[in-house]
Amino acid sequence: MNNRIKIIGGTWRSRHITVVDEQGLRPTPVRVRETLFNWLQGDIVNSCCLDVFAGSGALGFEAASRGARSVLALENNPSAYRAINANAATLNASQMTVLAQDALTYLATTPVQTPFDIVFLDPPFGQGLLVQAIALLEKQHWLAPYAKIYMETETTLNLDAHLPKNWHCLKNKVAGEVSYYLFENQTNE
Repeated sequence: MNNRIKIIGGTWRSRHITVVDEQGLRPTPVRVRETLFNWLQGDIVNSCCLDVFAGSGALGFEAASRGARSVLALENNPSAYRAINANAATLNASQMTVLAQDALTYLATTPVQTPFDIVFLDPPFGQGLLVQAIALLEKQHWLAPYAKIYMETETTLNLDAHLPKNWHCLKNKVAGEVSYYLFENQTNE
């Protein structure tokens, strides 16, 4: 079964994207996306974005709709990958690149061409993927200086021991059983 969600701002405002109904796939709710993109409003235009666990692709499409120069979406679920590609074709989203790729393998093995300005981390919960992705983003130098990193986690996950010292929390909120955060990579290397 497929569902549809609405893009809430930018060029594709009010357009719908198709989302597959798959176990572990939790599209970011409209209110949370609205809050996130209010937080990012001064950073999104002309940014290079990475959607690490793309899922529905909602965060990447929202970023592209609002003026991101490029969005790389990583998704290893075949149905979700096909849906993101179909949505990108429907919207003529030329700034979107979608790869059928395991996110952690990609982060660990792909040479970094250009570090990203904005990274979205919204993995399936309860699998330890977020902690591994954080470590790889830092170790492999995927983040531009002052990059913004958005994360969604289960409220029970304690991030404190897993965050790099140079990641500064700018904003955070809780919606039901989900915590969400905006960090900044405060390094100028």
